[in-house]
Amino acid sequence: MTHGAEFDLADPRTDPAAVARAAADVLAQRTGAARHDIALVLGSGWKPAAELLGEADAEIDNTDVPGFAAAAVEGHSGTIRSIPLADGRRVLVYGTRTHFYEGRGVRSVVHAVRTAAAAGCSTIVLTNGCGGLRPEWAPGTPVLIRDHINLTATSPLEGATFVDLTDVYTPRLRDLAREIDPSLDEGVYVQFPGPHYETPAEVQMARVIGGDLVGMSTTLEAIAAREAGMDVLGISLVTNPATGISPTPLDHQEVIEAGQAAAQRCGDLLARIVDRI
Repeated sequence: MTHGAEFDLADPRTDPAAVARAAADVLAQRTGAARHDIALVLGSGWKPAAELLGEADAEIDNTDVPGFAAAAVEGHSGTIRSIPLADGRRVLVYGTRTHFYEGRGVRSVVHAVRTAAAAGCSTIVLTNGCGGLRPEWAPGTPVLIRDHINLTATSPLEGATFVDLTDVYTPRLRDLAREIDPSLDEGVYVQFPGPHYETPAEVQMARVIGGDLVGMSTTLEAIAAREAGMDVLGISLVTNPATGISPTPLDHQEVIEAGQAAAQRCGDLLARIVDRI
């Protein structure tokens, strides 16, 4: 399927809301579902966990949907899946995300979120793989995101669009997650632009300003979700100690392996959370 210039999110004349609606229309056609209820964005290391959510009855290649691109990061899947739940609801699962460092612009970064909202989703679960700043969080530990610090120096909001971010990560959903798994801790996620890993000095800066987790995604998506009126649950998978805390150099393969090792716990957690939302 080829899409015309009207779906070019990099063109300032393009209306990103219109592209999201067009993408939602394609998803409805390809899945046979008029609407979806919950969206899930899979971060690095989370793909194995998502397999435990349930069987998809439709799978669409990203490149067949307006505004989406192929996966650019190892450990991500370039497909969108629709999973029916027993109670009649549907979950929209994004196997990858567009990262800010890919250079496609912030509209592309949050396009999946806006498409989910246009498809009817009222809740979105944002997951990521990240570096941990607390020594008690061993690789493979899931951590709820309580708040974030956005160091990308940009926003997905355009013009005089003022959105209250007091509770950007919905407290009710964090409480629900802790009911399911009382051992879950929570922290503040700090997004750096990437794609390079943070320096030890930058990690120390993140700690001084209140950060507990460092990574290269999620905050811009959370802002766009709140603009759309969605409830947001953020879950980080600590895949490695952050630079300067880790005694060894960082490696993306580490991220993938940590996700595989934690797949059962994270998959059970995701499935139970989605069931209870």
